Amino acid sequence: MRIIVFNAGSSSLKFGVFDLDAAMTLNQAQQLYKGSFDRFGPDGCDFRHGAHTERAPHRSLSDATRAVPALLQQAGISGIDAVGHRIAHGGARFDAATLLDDTTLAQIAALTPLAPLHNPANLEAVDVARQVWPDLPQWAVFDTAFHLSNPARASTYAVPKAWRDTGLRRFGFHGTSHKYVAQRAAEVLGHPLRDLRLISLHLGNGASACAIAGGVSIDSSMGMTPMEGLVMGTRSGDVDPGLFGYLQREMGLDIAEIEDGLNRHSGLLGLTGSSDMRDVEARAAQGDSDAQLAIHIYAYRARKYIGAYAAAMGGLDALVFTGGIGENSPSMRRRICDGLGFMGLLLDHDRNMAVELTARAAPQIQAYGARVNVLVTETAEQLMIARDVAVAMARPSCQSTRIPVAVSARHVHLCRKAVDALFGPSYELTPDKPLRQQGHWAARERVNLHGPKGDIANVAILGPLRDRTQIEVSRTDSFALGLDAPVRQSGNLDGTPIIRLSGPAGEFDSDGLIIAARHIHMSAQDAARMKLRNGDMADVTLDATGRDLTFTRVLVRVTDNAFTEMHIDTDEANAAGIRGEGDGHICAAASMMPTRDE
Repeated sequence: MRIIVFNAGSSSLKFGVFDLDAAMTLNQAQQLYKGSFDRFGPDGCDFRHGAHTERAPHRSLSDATRAVPALLQQAGISGIDAVGHRIAHGGARFDAATLLDDTTLAQIAALTPLAPLHNPANLEAVDVARQVWPDLPQWAVFDTAFHLSNPARASTYAVPKAWRDTGLRRFGFHGTSHKYVAQRAAEVLGHPLRDLRLISLHLGNGASACAIAGGVSIDSSMGMTPMEGLVMGTRSGDVDPGLFGYLQREMGLDIAEIEDGLNRHSGLLGLTGSSDMRDVEARAAQGDSDAQLAIHIYAYRARKYIGAYAAAMGGLDALVFTGGIGENSPSMRRRICDGLGFMGLLLDHDRNMAVELTARAAPQIQAYGARVNVLVTETAEQLMIARDVAVAMARPSCQSTRIPVAVSARHVHLCRKAVDALFGPSYELTPDKPLRQQGHWAARERVNLHGPKGDIANVAILGPLRDRTQIEVSRTDSFALGLDAPVRQSGNLDGTPIIRLSGPAGEFDSDGLIIAARHIHMSAQDAARMKLRNGDMADVTLDATGRDLTFTRVLVRVTDNAFTEMHIDTDEANAAGIRGEGDGHICAAASMMPTRDE
């Protein structure tokens, strides 16, 4: 499949042509052409293609977009199947690659106040591309889409409800970059993405940090707009919102002037007079105190986010640097990482100084024996956009298939050591009722859970025994216990809270307290019929007997002899208006990135 991708800015247009299909890894995709137009002006612009730079007569984004077909013809490239566009802000509506039509374009245009520097240029490129290629499907991939998986505690501002009802919330940006970085890191490390806890640092003129756990974004430093978070080239990053009132009183500035100052005249530019880190580092080495302070602030802010996100994920497997500064500044990488040795994050000097990024390389630069991997890679947002479009185009039209939905009440899975402590040495649990999943059963015995706020008695035990104790509760249960149970897939227990269990013979303290992420057990036969694979995500809409609620991004777990059914917890069942069990309709939604164990 051949896809051309446009990334349009107010004064630039980047584009590329890719050959790939939905089943390829990122490193297997081929880029056939790479070009960019920069610094539009009355006398033309700079045109870069490959290693060459020349002047071109195009004075605007529209002129440059219209010139692309002739450039591709000169390069001998034809047979384009689709056009992909980077759209900065998709709000809460657009969570995946979306086919563009008049309705979706109007919805995107309505989001312009949230990204006034980005969305208008994005939409201008779409408008021209639809004229140039009227017969090709035009797709949008959104910077914000990757972050819509952020939990409410990360995306919600603590402001009045009336404000939140207007749509005020945190969105996050650089989503295609962070998504690419995460998938590339998983390829290089040879681990399934769903098993990794990653922090992606996109450090360029725009900068953001992203915490990625289980393959999804759980937090991002940018907020409702791209202004929040890290220090950037011209943007301030985190500031006290009280400065609006202060600057109005002290300097007579209105809201528009303050917003313009925070967006265009702050960050490195506000601290040093230059928005280019290369200039700032050079001046700092010559003794410029403003530049030295800017570098300290920049690194300190990034280091704080790394520590915060490692805490939020309960640990860290890899830190990945990308973006112009992250890729090219060994000294900034070192400044950010120094002081994080307490968490097992240490750089190797020689590896850090010898980073080579050709051919989509992602070298590791951590010290030998360090617990946390540190990687550097060039971001490839255009490639990620092309792949998202290819996956969307390859997805078969949704064939709605009925699937049973079971409500999974609180329960525990015990290990041998736990059974011995709770019921006595060598005690054997008594299977009482078989479950639908072959070989699984509910035991006659029960246990009690004890938290710092309260207790839950008579909790069911499910067998057979496991290698590690796992306690599954609802979010409401976790508040009753007074513990912060994370949403996790079964078996992903590292960094989970410790809770006390009690039985007739004694007590047992164990980690493994989770809120089980909704999932679908599926037989291999049903998976083949529905064209789903282990690790795919699906959407499930409950029958009208409930509240017509759709659960998105439900993990599909395929085993040979599974009984096909979806499991949700009691809070989700209450939200859907069902009790005990019900029915839903499943539709394939998105595939996870292929990894080495699939």
